[in-house]
Amino acid sequence: MDTATDVVLSNDEIYNILEDEIVSLKLTPGDILSENSLCKRFHVSRTPIRSVLQRLKQNRFVDIIPCKGTIVTPINLDIANQMIYQRVAVETMVFRDFITACSPTDVERVRYCLHKLEETAQKTDDLEHFDINAFLREDLLMHESWFKATGKDYLWKRLTAPHPDYSRFIRLDIVGAKNVPDVIKHHRQMMTLIDDRCTQGIEELMSHHLYGGVRRLGPCLFSEEYKKYFQSL
Repeated sequence: MDTATDVVLSNDEIYNILEDEIVSLKLTPGDILSENSLCKRFHVSRTPIRSVLQRLKQNRFVDIIPCKGTIVTPINLDIANQMIYQRVAVETMVFRDFITACSPTDVERVRYCLHKLEETAQKTDDLEHFDINAFLREDLLMHESWFKATGKDYLWKRLTAPHPDYSRFIRLDIVGAKNVPDVIKHHRQMMTLIDDRCTQGIEELMSHHLYGGVRRLGPCLFSEEYKKYFQSL
């Protein structure tokens, strides 16, 4: 996790590194971020580090507790569920608009995204070396294609901005529930709807897909193994 460098990074760059490490679960809930360690790691004084930590706190990635330090926050499952609800509502409408108006080129762009996702998924036999970020990137690129084709880029950026609850829950789903085959199946079903120009069953499919993490993790959410990731359930 050490990223010592001779280059002095800006506050934004330091923030982005730490945010990414929290979102990707390299830093897990309950981990303590030491000012001294961060100063040494990034070769900066306490002032920029404190500024970065305050920004992380404002965005709910950490809590700053007097006499204890800066601690990575747990995932709020209720908020993650509300984010999923929002995405189902919005993406159902956008996907329907896409199917209704997409051009042959738009369709082939989605098909290419599906191909890349399937290609990445073939590397899942060894989860220890599986690139979760690459898989998520290809997953999101497929969804992004119908937002872009319908002129809803702004909505997509809002829905997929790094989030302390939803972003971490997605990764926990991949690691804990080994959800890759399920995700591929859903994306193939989306491709079939596009090819058939069929708008029936979109909401059901999107809901099943986007709530998949809750369904796959199921009772594990309440187990000792996963308790550390969540606020009290």
